Amino acid sequence: MTASQAAEPSSNGRSPHPVSKGPVVQLPTAFGSFVSQAWTDLVTGAEHLAVSSPNPTKDGKAPLVRLHSECLTGDVFGSYRCDCGEQLAYALELIAENGGTLLYLRGQEGRGIGLANKIKAYALQEAGFDTVEANEQLGLPVDARCYKAAAQILAEMGLHEIRLLSNNPDKQNRLATAGVKIVEMVPTEVPSREQNLRYLQTKKDRMDHLLTLDTQTAGLHRTGTDTFDLEQD
Repeated sequence: MTASQAAEPSSNGRSPHPVSKGPVVQLPTAFGSFVSQAWTDLVTGAEHLAVSSPNPTKDGKAPLVRLHSECLTGDVFGSYRCDCGEQLAYALELIAENGGTLLYLRGQEGRGIGLANKIKAYALQEAGFDTVEANEQLGLPVDARCYKAAAQILAEMGLHEIRLLSNNPDKQNRLATAGVKIVEMVPTEVPSREQNLRYLQTKKDRMDHLLTLDTQTAGLHRTGTDTFDLEQD
């Protein structure tokens, strides 16, 4: 998007958030074959990645879309303190099978507070605070994420009506405010663990996440080639 295009109001009366895109390339993965495209937020400089199934959605339904906030500890190291890495894998499996797009949003570590602050929040959680209280003790927002760039990327990809892969109704509300029509919320709940059950319970109780949290699933071993076998921290 050029600077002049960014200044023009969109069809819904909002000024579009300026983003730019790169080439579309093939991305073969353990979850299936995808196509991928990098996007840059021209306001913040953050670089995001769209990972899409090359196949059309089944039964003419709106495409599945997952907005996945970067989580180094969960996505890369498989941390059991959150469910991020497992949600990422689950979303990619669903998109590979049913069509759709995963938008990997960088710069949103720790719900937007950054990696170093997230580790500080972890230390406070180990001292007895929950995930909300830890952010508050640091003088930081409970959720500092912004979805304006994500909404613009979806619009430029032609994804105006989507089925959102998320347990978070706040994400649905913020995207709707930014002009994205969400026709269905598709849950991405994965089995809880001993190490993340309190964290998830806090998200359910204090952040209104749509979670069932069957405590009997806490600590379930994953089988086969899954890398999330249970072990102690």
